[in-house]
Amino acid sequence: MEKINVITLGCAKNRVDSEHIAAQLAAAGYEIVFDSDKFDAKIVVINTCGFIGDAKQESIDMIFSAVNAKHEGLIKRLFVIGCLSERYADYLREEIPEVDEYFGARDLSGVIKILQAEYNERSTERVLSTPKHYAYLKISEGCNWRCGYCAIPHIRGKHISVPMELLLEEAEKLVAKGVREIMVVAQDTTYYGVDLYGRRCLAELLEKLCRIEGLEWIRLHYAYPTDFPQDVIDVMAREPKICKYLDIPLQHISDNQLSLMHRRHTKAEALELLERLRRAMPNIAIRTTLLVGYPNESAEDFDELCDFVRQQKFDRLGVFPYSEEEGTFSAEKLTDNVPERVKNYRVEEVMRIQSNISFDKNTDRIGNLERVIIDERRGDYYVARSQYDSPEVDEEIFIEATGKRLFRGHFYNVRITGADDYDLFAELM
Repeated sequence: MEKINVITLGCAKNRVDSEHIAAQLAAAGYEIVFDSDKFDAKIVVINTCGFIGDAKQESIDMIFSAVNAKHEGLIKRLFVIGCLSERYADYLREEIPEVDEYFGARDLSGVIKILQAEYNERSTERVLSTPKHYAYLKISEGCNWRCGYCAIPHIRGKHISVPMELLLEEAEKLVAKGVREIMVVAQDTTYYGVDLYGRRCLAELLEKLCRIEGLEWIRLHYAYPTDFPQDVIDVMAREPKICKYLDIPLQHISDNQLSLMHRRHTKAEALELLERLRRAMPNIAIRTTLLVGYPNESAEDFDELCDFVRQQKFDRLGVFPYSEEEGTFSAEKLTDNVPERVKNYRVEEVMRIQSNISFDKNTDRIGNLERVIIDERRGDYYVARSQYDSPEVDEEIFIEATGKRLFRGHFYNVRITGADDYDLFAELM
């Protein structure tokens, strides 16, 4: 079997694309390895990110590393797919001609066909690149919101839902392979079903996923706050398999900034949504993402955002400085007028506030009994997570590896014994 190294950059949605591609290539007889930096496969497929400047640079650096390996004879064929090549294919072909072919994010079938494998648009097969006990389930593609700073609609196109029967079939296959935790992902998970069924169907999908025997945890990511469906809150509150966790990128809280960002909701509506979520699930862990340094963000706007972070005490928070992306409203109609040093200061200040909040919240958990899943053994510790933490992005719980052997993908009850800013320590009960 000829070996193919599939390298995935960017978000979890890209990871799902890579796993679908890998399954169809494996069905054609190829051996698949993921993310090998040794370049020990003669064929390499790089699935790129083109969302923001740092991600684009990471993708370009990886392409050049592979090109160097090709010059050294380690690689025979090199293909680049995904968001970067969707946006910049012509430029990349001119500047990096050593790549055998570029395929965009909307033509993932191209790399399958060029490698003489059979492409099946409705395939639900996956070759997992994650540990076998968790996986991501991408329920839709594209986005209709067209936020002022975001290039995703230009890259991925309009919102297209995956038929529910295919998602349930895919989830059942994942669970049959040993998956115990599924992260539901999309550009906007709450919009699921509108194009196929004429209504938002996320709550219905979640309920059906809960009926899959052997699936223990379901976790919801990338939930757009505007018109957040109440039935999703209701099903999250009543279904024990759904983690009391929500990833809901709010971006800002100043009405001035929300309007310029084309976020389609107000500060009052965001606060009302957070209150609804916490009233229905008092123990919910909320992850959010913020954007600072957007055009015309004043000192008053930023102070309002900092007050919001202090008051809301989010469980998980990430913050990014604004970077201008061609083709977006902000790039074409607004001036990038916040200096880089101010952007960087604002990122650091928000994270300083959040670090203190996170430490206080973690300290409050000392003594709690919690159910955790084991992800790996790392040195003298088993590394675990609770329902309040998603893999790869959130904090971890460290259990000293003494006495009883613990198994990856299994659930255990622990007592929290210690805390720092972003991690916890525990003992087995």
